[in-house]
Amino acid sequence: MGRKLRVADQPKPKVISLKMDATFFFERAVRSLDRLHYDKALKYFRKAVDYEPENPVNHCNLAGILSEMGLYSDSNLILRQIIDEVDPSMTECYFYMANNYANMEDFENAEKAIIQYLEKDPSGQYLEEAEEMIELLSYELERPTPLTFIKSRESLFEHDKARSLLEEGRFGEAVRVLNRLIKKYPDFLAARNNLALAYYYMGQFDKAMETIVQVLEMDPGNLHALSNLAIFYQHFGAEQELEKLLSLLRKTYPFHDDHVFKLATTMGILGEHETAYVLFRRLLKSGEVGDDPCLYHYTAVAAYNIGRLKDARKYWQHAEKLDPKSDIPRFYLSQLDEDLGEPGQSGKPYFSYHYHLPFEEQFRMITKTKDAVPESIKRDPLIRSSFFWALRHGDVEAKLQVIQAFGIIADAEVEEALRHFLMEPEEDDYLKRVALFALRSMGVTEPLQAALAGTTVTLPATPVSPDLPIWEPKWQLVLELALKHMQKRYDMIEQYDMETLWVEYLSRAYPSVPGIHKAEGWAAALEYLTAKMHRRAISYEEVSHRYNISVTTVCKHVKSIDETCGLKQKMEAIFPKFSNYMKQEEQ
Repeated sequence: MGRKLRVADQPKPKVISLKMDATFFFERAVRSLDRLHYDKALKYFRKAVDYEPENPVNHCNLAGILSEMGLYSDSNLILRQIIDEVDPSMTECYFYMANNYANMEDFENAEKAIIQYLEKDPSGQYLEEAEEMIELLSYELERPTPLTFIKSRESLFEHDKARSLLEEGRFGEAVRVLNRLIKKYPDFLAARNNLALAYYYMGQFDKAMETIVQVLEMDPGNLHALSNLAIFYQHFGAEQELEKLLSLLRKTYPFHDDHVFKLATTMGILGEHETAYVLFRRLLKSGEVGDDPCLYHYTAVAAYNIGRLKDARKYWQHAEKLDPKSDIPRFYLSQLDEDLGEPGQSGKPYFSYHYHLPFEEQFRMITKTKDAVPESIKRDPLIRSSFFWALRHGDVEAKLQVIQAFGIIADAEVEEALRHFLMEPEEDDYLKRVALFALRSMGVTEPLQAALAGTTVTLPATPVSPDLPIWEPKWQLVLELALKHMQKRYDMIEQYDMETLWVEYLSRAYPSVPGIHKAEGWAAALEYLTAKMHRRAISYEEVSHRYNISVTTVCKHVKSIDETCGLKQKMEAIFPKFSNYMKQEEQ
């Protein structure tokens, strides 16, 4: 009897199906680019086009890799195909073609392409870059570019002005210019993106979000708007919306360096540090961005945030060589030297991608400089935006610090911000009175509107108290004399507390206020008591010498103010040893 052959019982093999679509090949292409395997990337981008030939983004990616490989003519063939056959609305292809022609030193055709771009898209996202290219082509061709009938140039001057205002941190002025520009040119998307940023820098998040939504309604694929929207989602804690948008941004391969930089900084801010690091290094390797210390700082931050501390040190050292006068690279190098563990562990924070010092360090530098704030600090938009942000969304201590810093910076933008702050109904009345004091110290003398105790009131230039029907010139003289001597020795909060103490004393003593025969004695007493309240070392001899008054006179006025205002009882509640501290001085 013949034997029967049987197949042995075995578990069925587990087969994982591999979905071969355009997204699959795009991701393979991006990974190849990260490894600088351009031939493989090109092959995968071609496959993505084969799977989705109707998608213009796939064609654009293919044109982009051809351009990076130096195959500019082949890249332009793809770009022309996009315009002629796939999607004629992708006017940015003309801009890409102009770049390719310029790289081939075919400046005549580069000029034709850039003119076509400006004619067909008067509010395009590359207007600033197109303007720079026009200048280059005019130089190379030794003649001006014929741009008489290009509508986009009508708005370039205003937009450049607005961008300059943003770069100087003058956000309120930038908002006004950009709003006028958008009213005249509703389709000017670059202006709308910058308007959203201006609102964001000022802490007006609702307006920023509204503006970005308008951009995306007009151009759903606008990378600048998508990047800004992702940051706004993070701010509002919209995790589901953010993750959905992040999945799109992770698959994006920007064509232009400006877009690479925007995406890199966005991914870094969103905590996608590995992606940010790859993109920043791509910019450095391209060699087209020049020696920009900011870019080396961003790359160093990304390296640090993923634990590549040696690479971070190398990039910050390079930034220091490029920007030797800046404190920023030195500050972060000093942080590397501190043994604080790995970023993200044991409470160690990640570093910010902004090219400025942390807020606390900025404030320390500004308050240290007092009268002479360097222009570099005054005009740094990131420093200023952090102050505007903290004034709207920080805690009480941060807001007090900002108001002090604003009193030192003292320009028109700061004045406008403090005026608005006075009218915010949710803000603390004490903070508003400090802001009022800051405005007065800046030279604002006219009556000011403020929302205090739930009511809008008009505040005069002189100190206000409901128990003082008048404000005598001799009282003002004491106040001004004390402020004059305290200005360089005391911060704004201490100066404000001195004024408050003087007003409280006069209010409690009124109408039996002692005669003011020598303003110096009262001013010296106010400085002495203010120093004691803030636990600063001071003596009767010191203030008497400073104000050229006798110790006896200072003691007499200190005693009068102390007894009238009940300072010992107030301070003992805060500092239990305060009475002993006062007694030591009296002895």
